[in-house]
Amino acid sequence: MLSPQGLKQRSRFIQAVRSFFLDNAYIEVDTPIRLPVLLPESEIIPFSCENRFLHTSPELCMKRLLSRGAQRIFQICHCFRNHEMGQYHQTEFTLLEWYHVGWEYQQLMEECEQLVRHLAADLASFPALGGNGTLQRDACTVSLAAPWQRVSVEAAFDAYAGMSIREALDNDCFEEVLVGEVEPNLGWQAPVFLYDYPVELGSLARAKADAPHLAERFELYICGIELANGFSELVDPVEQRVRFTAELAGMQDHGESSGMPEKFLQDLERMEETAGIALGIDRLLMLFMGAPCIADVLPFAGDDL
Repeated sequence: MLSPQGLKQRSRFIQAVRSFFLDNAYIEVDTPIRLPVLLPESEIIPFSCENRFLHTSPELCMKRLLSRGAQRIFQICHCFRNHEMGQYHQTEFTLLEWYHVGWEYQQLMEECEQLVRHLAADLASFPALGGNGTLQRDACTVSLAAPWQRVSVEAAFDAYAGMSIREALDNDCFEEVLVGEVEPNLGWQAPVFLYDYPVELGSLARAKADAPHLAERFELYICGIELANGFSELVDPVEQRVRFTAELAGMQDHGESSGMPEKFLQDLERMEETAGIALGIDRLLMLFMGAPCIADVLPFAGDDL
């Protein structure tokens, strides 16, 4: 459990996040947590709740708001994912998600960088932050100065994995190699945006026009820890249905089941080109606080209840 001082720091952190988006003309939204159907994602297991599901992210409802004409929206909310517990995971966690109509993933990387650098400057008194724009972790000093590094997934696999992306996909070990061999090397000197994932691993992301085997998707890493996942949104309902069908098949292989989000697909027909991103509030606060695990920055973690 957090001490009163820890509660104060967490509150200050969340208010700084909120202020950044309000100052940049975003609208804060508040969407339902219990939903009759979720966006199909074969690698994420949801919690059931009286014939509904606890949302694993607010993405479905936020995109439906975009399809109704919203241009810039953000949300800070609790999300729920079953079987996710560990040093950097909790089954209930706090997520920041935001969308900007008319943008693509490169612009969103820039704004993500601006957000984190703004927070680091505003909260420079936090234990792991330096007033000179640095972050300390495990005896390493990470420079938060712009510009941050951008590394393609292909280049990262060539450097750290000992195999190509295609070999990893063909051997069904991409995620295992990414987590075990690639991620631990990212973001120790400066934050790293890992970008251009195989299109098979971006079911909600737009394919690159000049390289359709890749998705316009990125993840942010600091000190080997994934903090954010963003992309240029796929707004083609026909292609999205095809991808959801593949995700549903993968869920059945894992013994899970879900329905097709028909209302979402209907609304997708009206959605403009957009970029969106989800950032783990608890993980970023953990880094700023110099805490070893996210349980140390939560008012209550699982073992406290």
